[in-house]
Parts: sequence; structure tokens; C-alpha cells
Amino acid sequence: MNWISLTSIDQLDDVFNKSFIQPQVIFKHSIRCSISSVVKSRLDKNEVPDKTDFYIVDLINHREISNQVAETFKVPHESPQILLIKNGECFFNESHTSIYMESITEQLASVN
Repeated sequence: MNWISLTSIDQLDDVFNKSFIQPQVIFKHSIRCSISSVVKSRLDKNEVPDKTDFYIVDLINHREISNQVAETFKVPHESPQILLIKNGECFFNESHTSIYMESITEQLASVN
């Protein structure tokens, strides 16, 4: 898994704009949370779907970006959390131990 670190609000604008070309995935990850670490490890072990960018937000060091993600895509904050973005909107989100690459892949296939 080649995560793209989401470390600035400007990058969030890029995610929004790129979502009109191909789906974008944002993973909100707390480096202090054992559940988040388990979920990230589970995601890391899977093959990434083609034509999709995977972003990761470190909630401890970039809480303002996480808050902006929640506001921009109108999805209440949770951690860990995955958001799938297409055409500027979140069309799927999941949190905690319900996050699996299989679900992400299925959802991405439904919009392509």
C-alpha cells in the first residue's frame, strides 16, 4: 500500500478535484489508537484497487485536516474512518472494525 499523506488543506482541494476523474479514498488514522492500527495493518496487507488514490490523515498531528474532511464531505468524524469520494461527494464511509478492503473494492466497483 502506497499511502499518500494528507498533510495540508490544499491537498484536500486536490482530492476533491481529482475525485471527478477517479475515486479517491481517505483513511482517518489515529496513531494512538490500537483499533486504528489494526485496521491500517489489515488494509496494508491487501492489493490496492486500480485507478484509485489512497490518502491517510494522521489525526494526532493533523486534526484540522480531519475536521475539514468532515465538513467538506458532510460526514461526521469517527476514528478510524474510511471515506470514498467520487464527483466531490462521499458516497461510502465506514468506521472502526467495519473497515475492510473487500468492502472498499466492492463500493469502488459500483461507481466505475
